[in-house]
This record gives sequence, structure tokens and C-alpha cells, in this order.
Amino acid sequence: MSKQNYDTKLSLLESMLSEDALPPRTPIDVVVQEAENLYVWIQEDKEALTNIGLDWDTYAEDLPIRAGACRYAQGVWMKERYDREEAVKVWNVKSPDAFTFRNDLLADLRFAFRKRSDLIARVRTIAGGSGNADMIQDLVDISVLAKANTAELTTINYDMTRFDQAEQQADELAELLGRANGAILDNSKAKDTRDKAYTHLKEAIDEIRDTGKHLFRKDPERYQGYISRYNR
Repeated sequence: MSKQNYDTKLSLLESMLSEDALPPRTPIDVVVQEAENLYVWIQEDKEALTNIGLDWDTYAEDLPIRAGACRYAQGVWMKERYDREEAVKVWNVKSPDAFTFRNDLLADLRFAFRKRSDLIARVRTIAGGSGNADMIQDLVDISVLAKANTAELTTINYDMTRFDQAEQQADELAELLGRANGAILDNSKAKDTRDKAYTHLKEAIDEIRDTGKHLFRKDPERYQGYISRYNR
């Protein structure tokens, strides 16, 4: 049902401005459960609430749909966040070996091309950069240079499959680094949508609670149903 609610609200959420979306200060599971509790609580107050101006269809009847959409949006974001955080862990394990592999390949090329000043200059250029993205590009550049100059490598009986491995590693590491960087930046579309879904839900909760607290300000028994137990 949450997925259906999410699909119902998605076009509206996408039309919202990101700068208008609020990051939740209360855990989403708490917000959604309180919204569902509030929906049940207000049923017997429908006539009184509407009599002082609450738009029942826009806020009350839409509350479960907003809550379901928010719950599902949170799930989507948490899955993506988990996937990205896992990518960071995998990157931290694999990248040191990749840097070592890159350095070993460069050392091998320096030896194989030691009598070719032109090729040594190209190796030097490849080795000149630094950083994660540069290392990935280096693996590709090393493979391209080596495969274009096989004679010197054949002379030293070099295993040319290592350059195929370099290209394969570059592809895998580029995808992994992209996912890992996403976790570091934490600016994903899924998070943006989650914040919008929360903001949309909060709008309805606030409107209902504000109306109910005013209406029942002298009736403690009914008033309590319009207060967040979490925040209290």
C-alpha cells in the first residue's frame, strides 16, 4: 500500500522545490506512526474540525496517503544509502590493492621501455597525477600504451593479460567510486524525495494539529490527541 501511495504522490513530490523540503528532525517511523494514530483520533471530531475551517479532504482524508508515501520514500532512500555506504566499505578494501597494482604496472613499463625515451616520457606523464579518479584513469592509460607497444614487453616475456585486468579493474572501480562518492556527498535524488515526502506529510499533520489544539484547548481529554507524544 505504501508503494501505491508513493506512486500516487510522486508527480506532486517531483514538482516541489528542493529548497522548500525540510529534513526531518523526528525519526520517520515515529512521524508516520503518529500520522496514522492522528488519522484514527480525528474521526470523531470531523464535524467540529470542519466547522472551524479544516479542509477535510485535503488534509484529513489525504493523511494516510501522505504517510504511506513518506514511509516508502524513506525505504527507498535507506536502501540507496545502505548500498552507497557498502560501496565506501568495499572501496576502502579494494582501492589500496588497485593503487599497488597501478604502481607495479608502471614499474614494469619503466623497465620494459627503459631504452625508449619517448615511451618513458609517456609513462612519466601517466604517473604524474594523484587521487582516486586519476588512479582509475591510469589503469586505462597504462593498458592502452602497453597494447600499442607490445614488442618491448614481448622481449621480457611479460604477461599481457595483466593489461586486460587493468581495464576490467578500471571499469569496476569507476562504478564503485561513483557509488561511494554518492554516500559521501549524501545528495541523492532519493533523499531529496524523502525530504519532500516528509514535508508534504508534515504540512497535513501541522494543519490538523493546529486546528485540533485550538478547538480543544479547554478539553484536555481531546486535546491530548493532537500533541506529538514523541516531542512531548
